[in-house]
Amino acid sequence: MATETNLKKVRLSVSNAVHSLTLLVAHEEGLFREQGLDVEIVKTPGSANVNTPVRPVEIFDRPLETLYNSGGMDQFRLCEWGVMKRAIDGEQSDQRPAKIVALGAAMSKFAIVTSPDSSIVEPEQLANTEIAVTIFNGSHFTTLKMLEGFLRKDEIKVTNFGTMPQRLEAVGRGELAACTFNEPWISVAQKQGFRIIMESHSTRSEAAGEEMDGPTLAANFQAQAKAAVMIQANPSKYAHYLTDETGGILKPDELQTWRFLYAAPTPYTRERFQRTYDWMQSYPDLITGGVTFESVVDNRAWE
Repeated sequence: MATETNLKKVRLSVSNAVHSLTLLVAHEEGLFREQGLDVEIVKTPGSANVNTPVRPVEIFDRPLETLYNSGGMDQFRLCEWGVMKRAIDGEQSDQRPAKIVALGAAMSKFAIVTSPDSSIVEPEQLANTEIAVTIFNGSHFTTLKMLEGFLRKDEIKVTNFGTMPQRLEAVGRGELAACTFNEPWISVAQKQGFRIIMESHSTRSEAAGEEMDGPTLAANFQAQAKAAVMIQANPSKYAHYLTDETGGILKPDELQTWRFLYAAPTPYTRERFQRTYDWMQSYPDLITGGVTFESVVDNRAWE
């Protein structure tokens, strides 16, 4: 194990806890230090936190993006499609460069939810119905993915609306027909009697600029891999990280931890890149065309 004096300092982003739980656990359990890293957890307001105000619509105005662009963190993760969009559109928008450096550890669950008294009881009834999401984030992309098996693409409608708790409240008041979010708000919705229409896992991807070298990324991912095993072995031990986001609405023993799914980060393969990129291009205005695997992905942690 590295000594305190030669640990490498690294700043890692955490927004919504479910997406970064392996980082939080690795930090708590000393796994980063075992790998020679002195990690500072840099928290930005995520849409799952009950205290987060309305988030900006524009991607590069959101807290994580502005902090990364200003040099306030070294490495971050978003949904797989969000990182793809950030890597491509960020480069073309004069933002701080970031490449995909791994397929991440978190397979976060998202669910489409309606009110208890809604007439909507199946996915087909969501045709041409606006579903509240955060545009260009996991809730947006996963909603498209989930509904493609039931609706034509032109029948799938989404709208940008507030934070996760704000969406749930709006659905409860009848202002929205449906919304999509991740844990802990799926468990909150179930506790309060809302209807889960459908749900699905979606994977995070890891992103970093060229400043973070391969061995440092490898050490980071090795610590997360160990944390993933610990989470799967004892998920209730770490439930508080998610329920803290609800401000007391949900207790740790009320979180449906069976939805947790974490695994070791892995290289982002050429085949995975092409499949994801082609899918995103199948929708208008999701992503810029004309890019290559080499310009977007850097698996240097495994070199």
